[in-house]
Amino acid sequence: MTTEVLVPDVSVHNVAELIARRDRAFGKGAKLFYDNPLHLVRGKGAYLYDADGRRYVDMYNNVPCVGHAHPRIVEAMAHQQATLNTHSRYLNESAIALAERLTGLQRVTDCAIFSCSGTEAIEVAIRVAQLGTGARGIICTNHTYHGNNLVVGALTSLSEDDKSRPDLRAIPFPETFRPIVAGLTDAALADAYIARLVAAIEELKADGAGFAALILCPILANEGLPDIPEGFMTKATQVVKAAGGLIIADEVQAGYGRTGQWWGYDAVGLVPDIVVTGKPMGAGLPLAATTGRRDLIEEFRAQTRYFNTFAASPLQGAVGLAVIETLESEGIIDNAAIVGAALKSGLAQRIGHWRGLGDVRGIGLFLGAEFVDAEGAPDSLRAFDIVCRLRDKGFLTSTDGAFNNIVKIRPPLPLSQDDALAFLDAFDAVMADIHG
Repeated sequence: MTTEVLVPDVSVHNVAELIARRDRAFGKGAKLFYDNPLHLVRGKGAYLYDADGRRYVDMYNNVPCVGHAHPRIVEAMAHQQATLNTHSRYLNESAIALAERLTGLQRVTDCAIFSCSGTEAIEVAIRVAQLGTGARGIICTNHTYHGNNLVVGALTSLSEDDKSRPDLRAIPFPETFRPIVAGLTDAALADAYIARLVAAIEELKADGAGFAALILCPILANEGLPDIPEGFMTKATQVVKAAGGLIIADEVQAGYGRTGQWWGYDAVGLVPDIVVTGKPMGAGLPLAATTGRRDLIEEFRAQTRYFNTFAASPLQGAVGLAVIETLESEGIIDNAAIVGAALKSGLAQRIGHWRGLGDVRGIGLFLGAEFVDAEGAPDSLRAFDIVCRLRDKGFLTSTDGAFNNIVKIRPPLPLSQDDALAFLDAFDAVMADIHG
């Protein structure tokens, strides 16, 4: 008896028909990028290819951090799946070795709890913090995103004024472009933001929740990569720990070399107790981790029966190790620092030349170009228009930030200098088209 293997027909070029099928299969409302969605069929390195064979430079996807379809990752995935893949209740060296390598790279953590997505890993981190402190209160920023289940999703865009839950508080994200108080020096502005953090901690304690943790993406990625007032992260670390709380660093976007260093917290001076990693650590395989001090992780193990069928598996271990080895052996993190600095400099030089380009921010190969109108207000329509025009010229980006007015540039880390320069040329061409 033979079993028919159903292979998707990648020769379908009718995008409208594919969208209609998608709406029927997924239900209408599932998000797609761009005004004219792309039908992608293949990736290689920093490039993506559509069903008509057109090549695009991927300036957006951080999941394939070592590049699309990297042969070392493909080989590790195929070999391990063809050899053995089970859940974590058998002894297997690869997952143990991955935990050892990951915590060794972080220096601030001792043990790892593996899962399959950033959302899962953040939820575990919150539970670890709450069990470790005996408190429930969590503080985040007011334009953050850490995941999308019922628990973690409650943090998304939580307003500073929202006091409906006694266990959650939001503080304004620290920035210099639109500061909460104008005209202050960096040090004074950092203190103004710290005062909001102190007030939120006091509110949680007064409401009976206590204070368990402050959770941050160290580079404030979804907030729009703001320039953070100097000293804020160091002072926040001191304030949180003096209040008996913990710091959770969400490194799902900031980590794995994105900033030109292994970890975003190293780039900004944050000292976490718990670190969450995800997306890029599996380079396409669902893999995430919550790491922390031994006492915190073992308290969580003692008080819960946490088990994830697909986590800490031989497959996760093999692929996760291959990603780390590739990052280390191919100079990819250094490339992110060098190419990212050149790209940021090139974009920054265009401020004042192209009307509407208000600011350029970021670090390594994670940059944001903020667009504003004539009065300096956020211009989300202009940002989206630019993203779609860049797509037409063969460069894939997206929008992000508190006002969705930032062109988000977050390519696979092996992006070449030549492709970065070509992106600047395409950016100039788009802006010239807009301005006539």
